[in-house]
Amino acid sequence: MEYRSRIEEGLKVSLKQKDSIRVSVLRMLLAAIKNKEVEKLRALSEDEFYAIIKTSIKQHIESIESFKKGNRTDLAQKEEKELEILKKFLPAPLSEEELLKEIEEAIKSLEAKSQKDMGKVIKFLMEKYPGRTDGKVLSGMVLKRLSSQ
Repeated sequence: MEYRSRIEEGLKVSLKQKDSIRVSVLRMLLAAIKNKEVEKLRALSEDEFYAIIKTSIKQHIESIESFKKGNRTDLAQKEEKELEILKKFLPAPLSEEELLKEIEEAIKSLEAKSQKDMGKVIKFLMEKYPGRTDGKVLSGMVLKRLSSQ
């Protein structure tokens, strides 16, 4: 629930500063959280919160691309500003070195031997570091590591 209080506090500050873009993004985020909580009939876990943020980030990236194709740079710039605000709610991503180290430890602890065990390793790391790593990057690194054995 700490994430909700961070968003609500940011909303209060943004309202006082009359930062309309930030207010819009934070309200959208609170609405998405509330909708998901109603759907689940409980408060969201941290993983579920990060999933909402990631979904919203993907939507903004797609919108930016569409606006640029349609020569709507004004709307693309607005989406980019919103995207930057959303990214601040994700935890700092793991560096490549940290990720490699964690992959090695996960492979040892799960006794992964081949590419068949790739799913176990990825699931383990995604649960251990919610929101801190991109699934595609992680998948590629695990695949590379397990195929070199």
